[in-house]
Amino acid sequence: MLYHGIAIKPGKPAILGRCGAKPVLGVPGYPVSGIIVMEELLKPLVDIFTGASAEKKRYVDAVLTRPVVSGLKYREFVRVRMGYVGDKLTASPLSRGSGVVSSFMKADGIMEIPQEVEGFERGDRVRVRLLTDEDKLRQSLVVIGSHDPLIDELADMLHRADHGISLSSTHVGSMGGIMAIKRGEAHAAGCHLLDTGTGEYNLSFMRKYFPEHDAYLVRCVGRLQGLMVAKGNPLGINGFADISREGVRYVNRQKGSGTRILADYLCETDGIDSTKIYGYEREELTHTSVAAQIAAGSADAGMGIYSAAKLYDLDFVPVCTEEYDLIIPEHAWDSAPVRKLLDVLQSKAFADRLRQLGGYTLTAPGEIIEYGI
Repeated sequence: MLYHGIAIKPGKPAILGRCGAKPVLGVPGYPVSGIIVMEELLKPLVDIFTGASAEKKRYVDAVLTRPVVSGLKYREFVRVRMGYVGDKLTASPLSRGSGVVSSFMKADGIMEIPQEVEGFERGDRVRVRLLTDEDKLRQSLVVIGSHDPLIDELADMLHRADHGISLSSTHVGSMGGIMAIKRGEAHAAGCHLLDTGTGEYNLSFMRKYFPEHDAYLVRCVGRLQGLMVAKGNPLGINGFADISREGVRYVNRQKGSGTRILADYLCETDGIDSTKIYGYEREELTHTSVAAQIAAGSADAGMGIYSAAKLYDLDFVPVCTEEYDLIIPEHAWDSAPVRKLLDVLQSKAFADRLRQLGGYTLTAPGEIIEYGI
């Protein structure tokens, strides 16, 4: 063995050695690490030994939709989803875990962070190696905002419709979605923001952030929001106030998400000091991530939607029904990806899927809510 461990991420545990006169490459067991090592080390070695011409890699410049932090120890390879919004090509980082093989299946490209760079800021132009045809990126529907499993259902239905439209989603919370729309980085944003003064969802935020009426608010679904707890509810959690009890481990959503705003509001109205809640500063980016933590036993409760609790076979304590809508900018309204999205949103097949997920109510999905252009 000559080396055990190289300065790339994923792929650090790779082994370089020889057995007699034969070179040996030890590939890490995690799937994404293995793919990166084979792409960056094995393929070039095979080309050298066989005399084959190295495959020409295709690169494009794209605008990063959220910051990416990296250490100075490694040269890092980050999987990204991509899509054109108008003339702007955007890149949204996917999960960076070396065992998350699904992120490679979803990726449109690989962004490389040099070893001497600590990362990139949102809005930076970055170099991305393409894993797909650039023409396909012009048929990509870019959705950035609040997470809901229905976005995955929409993506699957668009893919199965075989009309060339793909859905690229990034979960940054409702406020992050609004900012992405304002920056021209998305065709649509999922949003469920509660105005704690009026009890109204989304409309006041539309009026605040889109005073020129340059975006549509499109009705999507009502969804049941509540506390996800372990099967059988072993701690007897019956309402939001119970998460402040001693011995209850809570897992939260990130600041700026509609679910976090709701949790903060409930703390205020119930007179709960959030600093006294164990785990309140522990954040996850999606409902399913919160559910996974509870299912794994690392947390006892977390706010989320019924469909996520059902997916992980958790018990559910209802808190409220909220409105989850889509914000679509004027410049994207007549684009082919948005038209196809609205067609699917209004279809019976979509309604049937939501009924199977559970916890949703549909009242004229795809309808433009009164406030708009």
